[in-house]
Amino acid sequence: VRNNLALKHIRNMRRGDRALIYHSGKEKAAVGIAQIVSNPYPDPEKSDPKLVVMDIKAAGRLGRPVTLAQIKADTVFSDLALVRIPRLSVMPVNRRQWDRILKMAGRSG
Repeated sequence: VRNNLALKHIRNMRRGDRALIYHSGKEKAAVGIAQIVSNPYPDPEKSDPKLVVMDIKAAGRLGRPVTLAQIKADTVFSDLALVRIPRLSVMPVNRRQWDRILKMAGRSG
């Protein structure tokens, strides 16, 4: 990730946080959940200390994908960066939005 805003969001992530896995290709849908298993650290493959990464592990699939069209159609997501800046690869999701996506996917908590 090289986008400054996405890097800022990575720097704010902490071990124990959860993340949605979103397919940005043809499908354009939230499809799973990941667990953040490390705090951010400098990317070991790059010489630029501004570039950071974190380690994640799969924590499960959503019951059904939640498409970008479904997200855009729901006013709960009007301020979600995915709706406003769809090419941004890392962004925060507030608790209400997180819960709504899980509900739309047929999953809880």
